[in-house]
Amino acid sequence: MYAPFGLFVAGEWRGSASGATAPVFSPVTELSLGDCPVATEADTAAAIYAAQAGLAAWSATPAFTRADAMHRIADEMLRRTDEAARMISLETGKPIAQSGREWGLCIDQFRWYAEEARRIYGRIIESRVPGGRFEVHHEPVGIVAAFTAWNFPAALIARKVAPALAAGCSIIVRPSSQTPGVAMVMVDCVRAGTLPAGAVNLVIGPTAATYASLMADKRVRKVSLTGSTRVGQQMIRDAAATLKKVSMELGGNAPVIVYDDADLEACLNVAVPTKFANAGQVCVTGDRFYVHESLHDAFVDGFVARAKAIKLGDGLDPSVAMGPLINAGRLSEMEKIVAGAVAAGAKLATGGARAAGFNSGHFFSPTVLTECTDEMGVMADENFGPVAAITRFASEEEVLARANACDMGLSAYAFTTNPARARRTVQTLKAGMVGINSFAMAASEAPFGGTNHSGMGREGGIEGIRDYLDVKSSQMVWS
Repeated sequence: MYAPFGLFVAGEWRGSASGATAPVFSPVTELSLGDCPVATEADTAAAIYAAQAGLAAWSATPAFTRADAMHRIADEMLRRTDEAARMISLETGKPIAQSGREWGLCIDQFRWYAEEARRIYGRIIESRVPGGRFEVHHEPVGIVAAFTAWNFPAALIARKVAPALAAGCSIIVRPSSQTPGVAMVMVDCVRAGTLPAGAVNLVIGPTAATYASLMADKRVRKVSLTGSTRVGQQMIRDAAATLKKVSMELGGNAPVIVYDDADLEACLNVAVPTKFANAGQVCVTGDRFYVHESLHDAFVDGFVARAKAIKLGDGLDPSVAMGPLINAGRLSEMEKIVAGAVAAGAKLATGGARAAGFNSGHFFSPTVLTECTDEMGVMADENFGPVAAITRFASEEEVLARANACDMGLSAYAFTTNPARARRTVQTLKAGMVGINSFAMAASEAPFGGTNHSGMGREGGIEGIRDYLDVKSSQMVWS
């Protein structure tokens, strides 16, 4: 399955320098999907060397030429949509329709940043020196190291590769070892852009051979991570040694506020499928549901009924609405989270255990917990799984204070039909992204990212390219 690809260095597919491989397991069958090359320190060193050469050529390429190349990449990605969606579902288990939408988001990223490459504007500032003026330029920051998680194995890579290439940077992608094939398909699509060798590189392997080498090398000038807050904190510390620029899209624990004037049916119709998409393994999904006491019971009844109706199974089956968790460790973690909440006084409305009827796979039933309190771990910490924690509130002031009592600040949501309340909510919630009557936060034209312990920097929108650019000013004086 991985044989046509492998590691990608200096414009070529290759195996590991040591010949080592490691199996990649299906979360549906728990059987091996195939063996993937495992990079060594020598492979990572070769990728950095190639990226340095690629940077020299790509950064000198005119912006309009870069844009044309990125559109060719997007064209190839569009042509290979079915192949890519199948690979996403094979490695993650997510439903094929969700995989197809994810790949579509990736194509959008390359289209958007192809055009942003043409719009890297400088400016002129009048000087106080007679005959002089300042010119402000933007230049590519240099070699970028991109580290991505397994839950959106295509979209997370595209959000980093597309703006890096648009800015004129070279990039080394280090994806999760649980989803290497998706990265391979995307990098193979990049070949259609006929970029200089070394502009894009791919290494897959253990921390010591990949991460440590990339972080220690001073030629790597920027790192971008999508991962946990714990990993992000360590990466920031490691980046300090060589003063690399950092972008961090880290964990979330999103509150969902359902006010007393919300359209209950409309809310439930989007909240339930969003919560259980990708088996809840989504950093921006709603975790903490605060429902006004006047709607609480009806909300719970509607949520539970819809959760029970969700069909679990292999994501390659078009009729399946929810696949498995990524591995056995996540399955055990869900059991601990639910047991801890119930022991603390929460009520189990549905689910709460490994799904019945499966002889293999990491399937966990869609779970709803009620009567939750803010002190419970299921409310205080991101669960990153198919567990919805529901509590009630009495007033707007109360719920906003409770929603903000969290170190995470990635996304937050509220449902209301009152425009003034919506504006107050957006202004008050401490999050990088706030959805009102909507969970649709991921779009190539809009900035994506969080605050506080959820990270720094933005991906998407005009803001997304800025972290890949250095600013240079010059003063010219003519007598």
